[in-house]
Amino acid sequence: MKKHFNLADMYELVADKVPGRDATVCGEQRATFGQLEQRANQLAHYLTSSGVVAGDHVGLYLYNCNEYLEGMLACFKLRAVPINVNYRYVEDELVYILENSNMIACIHNREFIPAIASIKSQVPGLHTCVYVEDDSDCDPALISTVEYESALQGQSSERDFGERSDDDLFILYTGGTTGMPKGVMWSHKNVFFAAMGGGGWFHPDGAITAPEQIASRVGDFPIVGMPLAPLMHGACWWYACIQLLAGNSVILNPDRSLIGDNVWDMVEKEKVNSVTIVGDAMAVPLLDSLDANQGRWDLGSVFSVGSGGAVFSESKQEAFRQHFPNVFIMNSFGSSESGNMGMDGGGKKGKGLGNVSKSEFMSVISDTEPYRHVAPGESGIFARSGYIPTGYYNDPVKTAATFVEVDNVTWLLVGDEAQLEDDNSITVFGRGSNCINSGGEKVFPEEVEQALKAHPDIFDCLVVATPDERFGSKVTAVVSVRDGAVLTLESVQDEARKTIASYKIPRELHIVDEVPRAPSGKPAYPRALEIALDGSCQVA
Repeated sequence: MKKHFNLADMYELVADKVPGRDATVCGEQRATFGQLEQRANQLAHYLTSSGVVAGDHVGLYLYNCNEYLEGMLACFKLRAVPINVNYRYVEDELVYILENSNMIACIHNREFIPAIASIKSQVPGLHTCVYVEDDSDCDPALISTVEYESALQGQSSERDFGERSDDDLFILYTGGTTGMPKGVMWSHKNVFFAAMGGGGWFHPDGAITAPEQIASRVGDFPIVGMPLAPLMHGACWWYACIQLLAGNSVILNPDRSLIGDNVWDMVEKEKVNSVTIVGDAMAVPLLDSLDANQGRWDLGSVFSVGSGGAVFSESKQEAFRQHFPNVFIMNSFGSSESGNMGMDGGGKKGKGLGNVSKSEFMSVISDTEPYRHVAPGESGIFARSGYIPTGYYNDPVKTAATFVEVDNVTWLLVGDEAQLEDDNSITVFGRGSNCINSGGEKVFPEEVEQALKAHPDIFDCLVVATPDERFGSKVTAVVSVRDGAVLTLESVQDEARKTIASYKIPRELHIVDEVPRAPSGKPAYPRALEIALDGSCQVA
């Protein structure tokens, strides 16, 4: 049977080569590549017996666990489509994603039975539920859900599925921090090359040119990687796929939150080589733990710390270098829609969030019609062509606004403001939708946040625009402080002036116990703005 650039096809090739190697570890759960393959086959057969067919959408409504990846692979084997569901969603959001995605089956933690029961009558298409045991005692009879291990029992572990395709769908729902989530539709081939490196992250020859080559890229010594975001977040989900398709091991965080001491315990125990975070929200507790426990762990196995999906400030990158002098720092740029758009390993040109290389498939497009490639020195929208999604599921309006034609080529407008430099590199500034216009000057919140996080008393921060009578909008900071610290607006401004222009420094300061963020660590700017407008946390 012909092999394709299909994630199931390629995983099977890898599993056949290293069946006894550890694939996934999550707390006490461990599975080899062979075990993961066998259990995914059993689950795929159960889903088939329940009426799931090629093209159907199956929800993964789970905390981090091995079953998440088994569910993903089972769907791919059937040519069904796994749908990531944010476990923090409240009723309206849950109804929205189940309806919008046309979900017909769902694999979920037992804890989520009441949430599904409360909305099941509104999504009559959902006909099959399978639950993963946890510490809860929720009643499965409420939604007629079947226990996961019982579902697998008696099912065939044979790999007897039909031929698959490059164009089978992988749908990734965005986090919904700026409205309801959007389902980004990727073909397997495009997401493999755009977001997963095409099998070339760990090999000098780069991306593969035929699916069968994937097994030849499996090294003799696996790289042990730990992505610290929840699997429901694209950065973690894609990273797990990268590791599995390279024959490497994935160490998942089983905790419901990020506890620095626990993470370093796992890094030491599993001899983790690569730690991947989502910006400073994860960097800070990890660094605080290291500072408070000098010499506690043997962390000599770590050679890489990477970040993507949120601001990874220069000050936090430097702090990691102090603890790991020979570590390779990777600050990646990208999104659910774009995959990986390049990375900055420390070559920042003194402005923006970082710099990446312009190429045939990476460019800066003008932010107004008629769309065109900008000239050196001009600004516009960071854009990608080539391996890109086909659009947003069930949303032609957003699709038309995001995918544009330039010189007869389809380009994806990523959403980040960027500038083409004279040396043909691209400086990335941040999301244009969050840009603050203060007296005609553009201020990017992420740039200000980087500057503020260098303040020794600031634990975390977000920057938003609030109304200003003179300038229209002003830069406003919502911050949390370290224990015992006393922070003033003046001290924050003094620190910021060291690295950013005076018009970018905050004019208001609001101190909160915890800066609002999504579970993945991504900023919750709408909630931060509510806090700022309320004014009850403002300090002089």
